[in-house]
Amino acid sequence: MLLNVRNIFSIAKLTGTSKQLLRHFWYGAPAQMNVHLKGRDLLTLQNYTADELKYLLWVASDLKQRIKHQGEYLPLMQGKSLAMIFEKRSTRTRLSAETGFALLGGHPSFLTTQDIHLGTNESLMDTARVMSSMTNAILARVYKHNDLDLMTKEATIPVINGLSNLYHPLQILADYLTLQEHYGGLNGLTITWIGDGNNVLHSIMISAAKLGMHLRVATPKGFEPDLRITKITEQYSKEYGTKLLLTTDPLEAADGANVLVTDTWISMGQEEEKKERLKAFQGYQITMQTARSAASNWTFLHCLPRKPEEVDDEVFYSPRSLVFQEAENRKWTIMAVMVSLLTDYSPQLQKPTF
Repeated sequence: MLLNVRNIFSIAKLTGTSKQLLRHFWYGAPAQMNVHLKGRDLLTLQNYTADELKYLLWVASDLKQRIKHQGEYLPLMQGKSLAMIFEKRSTRTRLSAETGFALLGGHPSFLTTQDIHLGTNESLMDTARVMSSMTNAILARVYKHNDLDLMTKEATIPVINGLSNLYHPLQILADYLTLQEHYGGLNGLTITWIGDGNNVLHSIMISAAKLGMHLRVATPKGFEPDLRITKITEQYSKEYGTKLLLTTDPLEAADGANVLVTDTWISMGQEEEKKERLKAFQGYQITMQTARSAASNWTFLHCLPRKPEEVDDEVFYSPRSLVFQEAENRKWTIMAVMVSLLTDYSPQLQKPTF
C-alpha cells in the first residue's frame, strides 16, 4: 500500500480507531515499557528508575508531537484540578504548569502564601489534607525540601516538586528532552556543569548516569554540591558505567563536553551573599573560550533567568544555545508528568532512541 498526497491529507479527517491504525502504519506500532506511574509523587529523580525517566521523556515527546505539531486536542485532564503552591516567584514553572494543565482540559489553581494559610494560620499537614479532598494533584514550589516530604506524608494525591532548595526535577526533565531532540539520543553524552552546587545540579547528578550520560562538574571551593548527593552520584556512576569528574577548574570540566550548563550564582534567598558569591565565582563565566575546550558539537543550556556574569551574550544568543527550546520544553515535560501520575495514558508515537 502506498500513501499518496490525497491519502496523507485525509489523515486530518480521521478519528478514533481509524486514525490510530493509520498512525501505527505510518510510525510503526509503539514499543511498550512496563512502567506504571499513576498515583506516584515526583519529589526527586532519585526515586525514578532509568526506564521510568525514559518513559516520562517518551510521553513528553508524544504529547508535543500530537498537540503542537499534529494539532490534536487531548482533554486528558478534563474534570481534574491542580493546586499550584508557590512560595517563590516563577516564570517558566508557573506558565508551563498552568497553561499545560489547562491545555489538557484541567483546572489549575495558582496559590501563593498571600492566598492561602500555608504554614501561617494552618499547618502544612492540614493544608495537604484539605487539598487532597478538593484537587487531584499538588505542585509546590517551596524553599525547604522537608516541607514537600511532610506534604507527601499527609496528602492522598500526587505531590510534584516545582522546585525546592535540594532539587528541581521538572527542569532537568526539560533539559533531557531538549538534548534528546537535538542529539537524537542521550546515551554517551558528556554534560559539564560550571557554577554553583545547587538544586539544579543535584537533579542532574542523581539522574544523568541512569541515562548513560557522563558528568563533569566545576564549582568553586565552598560551593560544592551536597556531600550526600555526591556520594549517591558516585554510586550511580559505578553502577551505570559512566564517568564522573568533580573539580574547581572550569576549563578542565569543559574538556570534551557535549553540553555546557550553568545556572544563577545567586538564588532567591541568597541576595545578602551576592558580593561574596560574585567574588568566589570569578573565572566561572561561560564564554567562547570555555567552549573551545568542549567537543565540536557542543551546546549550551541555562534554566533561566540568566545574568551576564554567568554566561556572556556571545554564547547565550549563539546558534549553539538551546535555552529557549529548553524553556518551552518545561511545558511538555510537566504535562507528561501530570498525565503519567494522574492517568493510564500510553504514548501513541514510536518510542525515541535514548
